Amino acid sequence: MKRKIVIAVTGLNAIDSPGPGVAVVRAIRDCKDFDVRIIGLSYESLEPGLYMHDIIDKTYQIPYPSGGTDSLLTRLKHIHEIENLEVIIPNFDAELFNFIKLRETLKAMGIATFMPDMNQFEARDKINLLEFGRKYDFYVPDDKIVHEIKELKNIGEKFEYPLVVKGKFYDAIIANTYEQAEKAYYKIQAKWGLPIIVQKFIKGTEINIAALGDGEGNAISVIPMRKLYITDKGKAWAGVTLDDDELIELGRKFVKVTNWRGGCELEVMLTSDGKPYIMEVNPRFPAWIYLTAAAGQNQPAFLVKMALGEKVKPFIDYEVGKIFIRYAWDLITDIREFHQISGNGEL
Repeated sequence: MKRKIVIAVTGLNAIDSPGPGVAVVRAIRDCKDFDVRIIGLSYESLEPGLYMHDIIDKTYQIPYPSGGTDSLLTRLKHIHEIENLEVIIPNFDAELFNFIKLRETLKAMGIATFMPDMNQFEARDKINLLEFGRKYDFYVPDDKIVHEIKELKNIGEKFEYPLVVKGKFYDAIIANTYEQAEKAYYKIQAKWGLPIIVQKFIKGTEINIAALGDGEGNAISVIPMRKLYITDKGKAWAGVTLDDDELIELGRKFVKVTNWRGGCELEVMLTSDGKPYIMEVNPRFPAWIYLTAAAGQNQPAFLVKMALGEKVKPFIDYEVGKIFIRYAWDLITDIREFHQISGNGEL
């Protein structure tokens, strides 16, 4: 008998830096153990996932993360009264702070989550990444946290150009000159605010590692993927699963030293001499997470199982050489649906 369950998922957008929500839902629906009702939680009225009625059963808009925990909780209580939510899977970095703060409150309401705690979340933050790497003996590029534009002028003395200018939540721009770095600073500041992270540029092969931890130091799944096609924003638009014991061990070590709880992604630059530099640690599933299900290790489905209190055993094997290729698809809907989600906050 399949277990009937109601799961709410965020991250239903599909811009040039797509959210993981649709991929997470696809993976969960592939699991033969569940009979799921999927509730979409959206921020914008044009997130494509809202209109994908074959995989999303109903969608509710929720307040932006900047609105704080009170407004989010009020909205979630309303949705819970209607839908009787059992699990929530947040998929954006910027929203995790609020969801982590509400974890115990949600648990008391009967809503399970499976996320890192606040200490884990903050330890891997871009601002703290260099210190994190030194503490646990990971290769991490040098960086500088910048709070004022005048601090950029001295960056060239510490790092040679090119260098990487990053926002505290998203976006990374490679700058080859001071003028480009200054332009990137203002662009990212306008979008994500301060501080700005300036990171030493590391040349190599871009690798992403999707990992799932049980919160007790055990890696339930680790799958490395090499980017085959990269967008101008540095996002993987195609990738292939790798057979690399050192990369798998890197993922396992990260989960072990942090006692990571939930899904995460290590963005790695593998240099020509074999050093795996951790460029970022994303505290949630990546947008390419469906590849883990296709390769034989369904990370989103196993996260749901652990959120519900099930004991799961770590995966052992996966299919090497499995490729994902992202594509654009014109989804056709009706203006009435757009008006309904925009006006009523429900679809």
